[in-house]
Amino acid sequence: MRQSHRDAQIHFQPRIRKGAFFEAAWRHGCRTFSVYNRTYITSYFDDPVAEYWQVINHVALWPVMGERQVEISGPDAARFVQYLTPRDLSKFAVGQCKYALITAPDGGILGDPIILRRGADRFWVSTADCDLELWARGVQTGTDFDVTIADANVSVMQVQGPKSPLLLAAAFDGGIADLKYFWTMTTEFQGAEIVISRTGYSGEFGYEVYLADASKGDALFEHLLAAGKPFNVAPGCVSHARRIESAILSWGVDMTADENPFEVGLGRLVDLSGAAPYIGQRALRRIAATPPRRRLVGLTVDGPAIAPNEDVWPVMAGSREVGRLTSLAYSPRLERNIALAMVPVECAAPGQRLSVDTWDGERGAMVAETPFLAKRQQAAPASA
Repeated sequence: MRQSHRDAQIHFQPRIRKGAFFEAAWRHGCRTFSVYNRTYITSYFDDPVAEYWQVINHVALWPVMGERQVEISGPDAARFVQYLTPRDLSKFAVGQCKYALITAPDGGILGDPIILRRGADRFWVSTADCDLELWARGVQTGTDFDVTIADANVSVMQVQGPKSPLLLAAAFDGGIADLKYFWTMTTEFQGAEIVISRTGYSGEFGYEVYLADASKGDALFEHLLAAGKPFNVAPGCVSHARRIESAILSWGVDMTADENPFEVGLGRLVDLSGAAPYIGQRALRRIAATPPRRRLVGLTVDGPAIAPNEDVWPVMAGSREVGRLTSLAYSPRLERNIALAMVPVECAAPGQRLSVDTWDGERGAMVAETPFLAKRQQAAPASA
């Protein structure tokens, strides 16, 4: 029997940043926080199931203040950013976003940021919960890359759900309706620059709002709530059930430095033939020449709803431990437990029966196709 720690508390301290939306989140009822990139991040405001339905049916504000932006600027910025990632960035326009991997010399995954091109020689690398700024500084050391690397001190608000276009159209003047998937626009709020990208972590239609002037965070939070009132807006937190349904991976759990892109289904983000050098290029070419021995797969787990895992859980084939469950949630729409797991390729076929060592003992499981439910990010639903 595994021990749950759901009643644990977190104590605030000065070495952890609060972010621009922290006080507003507290004022609107959030009392459950985690730490992400040395920044407090909201875990949930109320009921995670209610927050799940909120982002599916209406629009939610997610203050993801731990989503830090590493700014890379200078004459060699484009060349340096390309050196960090195996994705081909040769056709990367100003104002565009790219989902990319950061790889180690051995091909392991050090992060999976969205990169925003803010200018010809200026990039924001939107980092997962990893030391990306320190990695970039280390890479630069002893090289001839003429770049400046810094935390941009930006706080991010995700505005997610089918009514998100209506909310942002009401909140800001113009441009939202024309903003394409994985592109950005700039606007302003009380004299502060706002960057908006058509991206998100929900699998739903949505945006991310980037604020550099932290003094405007409280006012911006209230402004977005007021603009969204006709559309049934509510504050909330990242819905892990929804992101697992969409097979959106979480770095540090579903993939780490111990996995390579081909094992987690992200080989499309690796340019094996390009001339531009990048870290891990030789290793990834070697890895790609041999079929992977393990794969990240979907699982459905038998029985009643299971509380989310705090640790990776063993995946069994009979009495033999063969892999690990990385992320689990109960899907209210599918009415079943769904998960992501790393297993050997011989156990990765859809329909394969396995078992998982859960909170309350062993549960049967079955390998499933992913995504469990389709993403709805590409086009706004007709009702919006």
